[in-house]
Amino acid sequence: MLASLAFWAFSGVAILSALMVVIARSPVRSVMFLILSFISAAGLFVLLGAEFLAMLLIVVYVGAVAVLFLFVVMMLDVDFAELSAGFAENIPLGALVAVVLAVELLMIGLTWESAPQAAALRAAVTPDGLSNVEALGTLLYDDYIYFFQAAGLVLLVAMIGAIVLTLRHKPHVRRQNVADQVQRRAEDAVELMDIKPGQGIGE
Repeated sequence: MLASLAFWAFSGVAILSALMVVIARSPVRSVMFLILSFISAAGLFVLLGAEFLAMLLIVVYVGAVAVLFLFVVMMLDVDFAELSAGFAENIPLGALVAVVLAVELLMIGLTWESAPQAAALRAAVTPDGLSNVEALGTLLYDDYIYFFQAAGLVLLVAMIGAIVLTLRHKPHVRRQNVADQVQRRAEDAVELMDIKPGQGIGE
């Protein structure tokens, strides 16, 4: 009974918060409702026994992605009123796209068929003595370790490529030269002057 109540509560909050992400006029409120939707989805994953996915939603999406969205929206001085000025003119096109997507989703739902082995795969349990997270870790780092490392290398190359493509060196910007700083001597930087009383430093 308690699990059913929790399911309906998390589901209702997730659906309502997802709708508010689209309906809310303020982008900051949209991001806050997005975080609430992620937390509700994480609660549903916990009810399903997939605590690893719930942890990923909280740590990665809520703790990094959604908070980053919030900081970007709050830090950038964007005139959202100007961006949404032509909203009324695009309502017919948006409604047409929404109808097409709804028809496609309905067609997919009506033609959905389960594979013959779906019931057996759904009934598969984790090995004895291992939790869900331990079983996923064993699968990733033992059976598919080479594929996991290859995926990490691909992401590393993509990150380096993005940095190289967006890096721009401006000609009149002073930059730090570590070699010159290390080789610098006190005689080159400091000049000792013997000033007598009543005299100043000449040109």
